[in-house]
Amino acid sequence: MKKILAITAVAATFLLAGCSQVGAAATVGDTKITQATVQGSIDAILSERAKVDVSQMQLETGATLNVSQLRFHLLGTLLREVGQELKLNVTKAEIDTRRASILEQVGGEAALPTALVNAGIAPQDLDRYIEAIAYSDKISQTLVAAGVTEDQLGSEIQKLVVAKAKEIGVTVNPRYGKWDPAIADVVPADSAESAVTPSNE
Repeated sequence: MKKILAITAVAATFLLAGCSQVGAAATVGDTKITQATVQGSIDAILSERAKVDVSQMQLETGATLNVSQLRFHLLGTLLREVGQELKLNVTKAEIDTRRASILEQVGGEAALPTALVNAGIAPQDLDRYIEAIAYSDKISQTLVAAGVTEDQLGSEIQKLVVAKAKEIGVTVNPRYGKWDPAIADVVPADSAESAVTPSNE
């Protein structure tokens, strides 16, 4: 009986480990981005589209939308990691201030849903989006103070993100695509190369 219980416990552990892998859309170091989180963003975006006039908008659909939402969560996490390494922090007060500024820019609370649909941002992700922008701005200011010129900023921030991703490790669930460490981005996994190259990740 004890043997059966032990085997059952081991099997349960493997099953749980398998489920946790299946549940992850991506991992960034110790941070797990669940499929539920990404799907929640996608579902909210699709739901919001039904409430506004999208006739003049160019909107992402299908796999492109899936990848863009995972990319949003991934890069937001990486920017936070880079920022914190540089001793930078984004407070809730800063997020609230920027949110108020965005509301003013788009024409108030009533116009926000249309603006978010057009930008491909789920309502529940607005604060995360603002946080990512704030970290990007603060990283830019730090680089400028260190002598980086304006035209170099984009490539320098990307270098920091690439280095941080390599340092802490990033994995992406194959259903969304493949992680390209050279550019720190999710790329489609359905290319001819990925079809013939065995994955060792």
